[in-house]
Amino acid sequence: MPVNAPAHLTARIEAAHAILAEAGTRALAYFAEVESLAVEAKANGQDVVSIADRAVEQLVRGRLAQAFPEDGFLGEESGTAPARSDFVWVLDPIDGTSCFVHGIANWCVALALVERGRTVAGFILDPNAQETFIAVHGAGATLNGRPIRVDTRTDLRHGLTSVGASFRVPAQLIAAVIRRLLEAGGMFVRGGSGALSLAHVACGRLAAYYEPHMHAWDCLAGLLLIREAGGWTHDFAASGDLAAGGPVIGCAPQLCEDLLGLIEAARMEALA
Repeated sequence: MPVNAPAHLTARIEAAHAILAEAGTRALAYFAEVESLAVEAKANGQDVVSIADRAVEQLVRGRLAQAFPEDGFLGEESGTAPARSDFVWVLDPIDGTSCFVHGIANWCVALALVERGRTVAGFILDPNAQETFIAVHGAGATLNGRPIRVDTRTDLRHGLTSVGASFRVPAQLIAAVIRRLLEAGGMFVRGGSGALSLAHVACGRLAAYYEPHMHAWDCLAGLLLIREAGGWTHDFAASGDLAAGGPVIGCAPQLCEDLLGLIEAARMEALA
């Protein structure tokens, strides 16, 4: 058992841990042959899907349905299956597909378990680094079985802030956030996977992460990781509509006020 989970979650967490390992092996096999993969564009040239995304999602969805047929499912590639239990699994089979299809090892498999609207477990697997992040509500967060914590000693000037972007949000907002961060003496990084960046906040490698809009499958696992590692997160999808997505902010707790102030100032600038 990777974490001290509540008894009613034990079977699901153990199964998810094993299924994720299998999914990571499958994804790595595709990554080794990335030059030959079939790739399709979705909304634009940076929003893509590969045969690997679909195959990994099919594997995870099938294994979960076999183990827990009453549970619901929400996947990036195959949509939803309604729940007949209190549980819904939320999956991004390969978060960071643009990096994946260009042969860059900045991608992961992200899986969250939602119980009656609350994320109760999160799993992020980075197969390239052989790192598995797991969080369980009320039971803490781990990396390869060892407890992790956010960096409670850093600030925006000394830590690294990861900023995510997409074509769903105005470019001027991203530009304003980055400019204000730099003017405040901080530094930004841009990774290919928002889920993996959230995991890196949870283990103290990054100080904070911000993206104006993410989907539930990209962020639920990472947000729980940050909270269980002692960090602060914005109330994602406060309306309860996981399909809508929303802004994602996660950081060490001492950065919350400064980061929110910077984001609000950038937002007002972008609207002006």
